[in-house]
Amino acid sequence: MAKPKKVLKIIGGVILFFTLPTLLLFAFMYFKYNEDLPIGKEGVAADALAEKMLGSLNAEAYMATDYIEFTFKKRQHFKWNKAENTCEVYWKNFKVNLDLDNHNNSKAFEGESQTEGEARQELIEKAVNLFNNDSFWLVAPYKVFDAGTERRLVKSEGKNDALLVTYTNGGSTPGDSYLWHLDASGKPQSFQMWVDILPIDGLEASWGNWTTTSTGAQLPTFHKFLVFGIEIDDIKTTRNIE
Repeated sequence: MAKPKKVLKIIGGVILFFTLPTLLLFAFMYFKYNEDLPIGKEGVAADALAEKMLGSLNAEAYMATDYIEFTFKKRQHFKWNKAENTCEVYWKNFKVNLDLDNHNNSKAFEGESQTEGEARQELIEKAVNLFNNDSFWLVAPYKVFDAGTERRLVKSEGKNDALLVTYTNGGSTPGDSYLWHLDASGKPQSFQMWVDILPIDGLEASWGNWTTTSTGAQLPTFHKFLVFGIEIDDIKTTRNIE
């Protein structure tokens, strides 16, 4: 029978074997990619760049779109009624009819059974977080003038001006900042992120693979983030006809 000291040594060796490569990888990633939040200037020029970005995407078509349906990373499905500010959120065996104005009015289901009490609240909170995250990857460019946003113009040598957007409230993680990199027409190509959920500041994700939907709204179908791909499928849009 192994002595306690030897057992602890073996356990420590196993932990080190699995954690050391992870720590080394994180250190490499941190020193390679981590950046301080850039300094930009608020004001007319920043707002004008934001308007240019919206114009490049024909934002009016998006604003006039009343309904968006999409699947995020083949895991979550959303039926978002923009006009009524509600969304049906589906994942695994769960469904939440989410009231985005008043979460307390939402209904949650496991299979065909409606849940109540603590289970209901947990599912609603999960659905809110899924919606906030997944819909942001779909429509973030159109949210640059949302209430509580701050816009700053960031200058850089040899590159187009960039737009730094900070969300001071709302969403699941208020305080997050995104630096939009645009082409000459103002269309988004990528953004860098300074967000609470990521341990490295300034990581970049692509914004491309745009599709023009039946309502004219331009929406992305794929983002490249480091070595990962973020797919957005089954996009459908409609507009109410009065």
